[in-house]
Amino acid sequence: MSVSLSMREALEMWRGTLVESVRRDGPDLSARQMAVLMMVYLDPPPHTVRGLAERLRVGKPAVTRALDTLAKFDLVRRKVDELDRRSVLVQRTVPGSVWLSEFADLVAQSTPGVAETTRPQ
Repeated sequence: MSVSLSMREALEMWRGTLVESVRRDGPDLSARQMAVLMMVYLDPPPHTVRGLAERLRVGKPAVTRALDTLAKFDLVRRKVDELDRRSVLVQRTVPGSVWLSEFADLVAQSTPGVAETTRPQ
């Protein structure tokens, strides 16, 4: 599926998604937290703090702070790597999958032409 949006349409879509997101109960995530969450869920595992920091081109402390918040909301979980006890793996959770799926629905509903073609009537 390819959707072509003007700059104005893209910003309106993002604004609509964010406004609806903050109106709902649940976590109000920063852009960095959201980027970390999407990397964990959309990129194949395993995920480590070091790997996420490298991919985002930010420091490990910034990723750690984002993960602290995401873990507080049970959107991700951290587990010591049994093969390398110095490394911490970042794992997906069921509540995180549900939250991100619902967020994806918000995006689709805010995208012109997408909600009508992807949602059951």
